[in-house]
Amino acid sequence: MSIFISVLGGLGLFLYGMNLMGAGLQKSCGERLKGIIAAITKNKIYAVLVGIFVTMIIQSSSATTIMTIGFVNAGFMTLAQSVGIIIGANVGTTITAQIIAFDISKYAPLVIAVGVFMWMRAKSDRKKDISEILIGFGILFLGMSIMSNGLAPLAKEEWFKEILVKLNNPFIGVLAGLLLTTVLQSSSASIGLLEALGMQGAININQAFGILFGDNIGTTTTAMISSIGASKNAKRAAFIHFLFNLIGTIIFMTILRIPVQYLVEYISPGNVQRQIANAHTFFNIINVLIQLPFSNFLVKISQLVIKGDDVVEERYSEHLDKRFFETPSIAIIQAQKEVSRMGEVVIESLEKTIEAFRTKSSKNIEFVLNREKMINGLEKEIIDYLVPLADKNLSDEEKHKVFVMMYSINDYERIGDHCENIIELIQEIKDENSVFSKTAFDEYDKISSDVMKIVTDTTNAYKDNNLELAKNCINIEEEVDILEETYRRNHMDRINRGICDTNAGVKFLDILSNFERIADHSVNIANYTLGKEL
Repeated sequence: MSIFISVLGGLGLFLYGMNLMGAGLQKSCGERLKGIIAAITKNKIYAVLVGIFVTMIIQSSSATTIMTIGFVNAGFMTLAQSVGIIIGANVGTTITAQIIAFDISKYAPLVIAVGVFMWMRAKSDRKKDISEILIGFGILFLGMSIMSNGLAPLAKEEWFKEILVKLNNPFIGVLAGLLLTTVLQSSSASIGLLEALGMQGAININQAFGILFGDNIGTTTTAMISSIGASKNAKRAAFIHFLFNLIGTIIFMTILRIPVQYLVEYISPGNVQRQIANAHTFFNIINVLIQLPFSNFLVKISQLVIKGDDVVEERYSEHLDKRFFETPSIAIIQAQKEVSRMGEVVIESLEKTIEAFRTKSSKNIEFVLNREKMINGLEKEIIDYLVPLADKNLSDEEKHKVFVMMYSINDYERIGDHCENIIELIQEIKDENSVFSKTAFDEYDKISSDVMKIVTDTTNAYKDNNLELAKNCINIEEEVDILEETYRRNHMDRINRGICDTNAGVKFLDILSNFERIADHSVNIANYTLGKEL
């Protein structure tokens, strides 16, 4: 029982430390991740390097693969582009195994102490992220030490020795590794367990090799599960991940196992822990070198296995996929893109609304009413995405971004409502054949032009984080307020003098009021961009 408690507790600390370290790395490198993902090209080698680097940051090949599936599912990455990232993730995850192969457990308490001290004194997100990395790093090795010490008595147990004898059969080893990684949902954790056994002399590289192969197959189950309900291409991306590791396992079991085993024993004689880490690294690097030239062939096999086209789902959003929650910094970037897109939809709606006053076009009226449905749909889908995202492990800056998006989409939705109000007033004006003076049209053109500019500039300021443009929106809003008040008095005077029809005049005043409210909501978004209090 004491063995079980030690191993379970150590494994729990190991997983927690790895996740904490990965979260800290991810938060500190969020902007860099954005640039890396945005730079994806058709260059296979570059895609592999991206997969390696991203996995090194987020400390999980499964998370990288799930994120990639999300991009494929959203249509922002082709299936062919995803292959390089997925197989690069396999190499990136070996870095964790290499790190934990260094026996520095005795320094773990000191690293944790330094991290906690930094965290308590940290005033910036950057320093807090670095302290999280240190704390996670220390907890990881502390868990490794507890797990290793707990496993020490096993080496003397006869029943355990009998199990190890069976592991000399590589097929049983593969099955054991597959099941272990599937249960733990982390190949790094199962490799860590193997290294802990190796540290205690309870297992040799010959017995570990088959489990290593199985670990690499087992790590694909997370992505396979994640692809359920996704597009056909996303399912194919998950299948390619499985196929790549399966083919690699077959190649190693039949051809490369003996020479690679000889190599790792030659490089690190007597150090089973280091031999396991090196074997894991060699497996994945050699696998990439062998299969990368045939990546198009992997794509074709996935298309043969997973046939058919997708049934188009009724969705308003284009950038949102909850698979990105595995990497919250990327999920935030995707949400920001969708908020910017919502702003562009609102701009289109406002543009047709403004045109409709002069043209009375039924097409414009119908367009705005349809856009209003889309705006409402986008608001709901973005909110449904942001609420669970806000509960993820985010930095203070990232949390602020989420709240800014929540407030912004509410203002965009209200702008859409005001466009709908105006278009309904225009429909009534059209039905009543109301006539306005040239002065009324001139005033309408001026205030609508300013309102169009503030909504456009607000959206561009948010999209590009352009603070100067956001500040200028405040000046435009003040001008709109003055125009609305002035034109209201002017129009009341025309009504009193009989120049404009009373009934039509009231509708004109309502239109002015709606324009003023649109400017108010726009300046709210500009203020969010400027970082003013929510």
